[in-house]
Amino acid sequence: MEKELKVAALRNGTVIDHIPADKLYKVVSILHLDNCEQQITIGNNLDSAKVGKKGIIKISDRAFAEDETNKIALIAPNAKINIIRDYVVVEKRPLSLPSEIREIIQCGNPNCITNNQPVATKFHVIMHDEEIMLKCHYCEREVIRDKVKIK
Repeated sequence: MEKELKVAALRNGTVIDHIPADKLYKVVSILHLDNCEQQITIGNNLDSAKVGKKGIIKISDRAFAEDETNKIALIAPNAKINIIRDYVVVEKRPLSLPSEIREIIQCGNPNCITNNQPVATKFHVIMHDEEIMLKCHYCEREVIRDKVKIK
């Protein structure tokens, strides 16, 4: 079977691969790629033997800090981060949720101070009965990771 290259190779930069197709634009949003100066290639609904349809983001000449890539774990925990140098993968960065997530999730409690005052949101990541939960630092409302509202 002949392999077809659907997205051009990247000389230097970062590739975020195996993003669920329905989560691709949330990842773009939390990384603020709409304001990025570097060349970006975004592919969506690409065929994947592992997940059916996937998204991919390639960013030229940019490496993300570990805390930035860990935010991706909130949206796409099975995504893969590859750091590219001279067309070669030099690092495969694993994703893990940080213990605290700031400013990317909106609290679902309409009475929370973060929804009524200019206060940045802050959530603690906790395990609860085999489920990953996010707990608001201010009002202590808990929400399942899959049900969070991204700002």
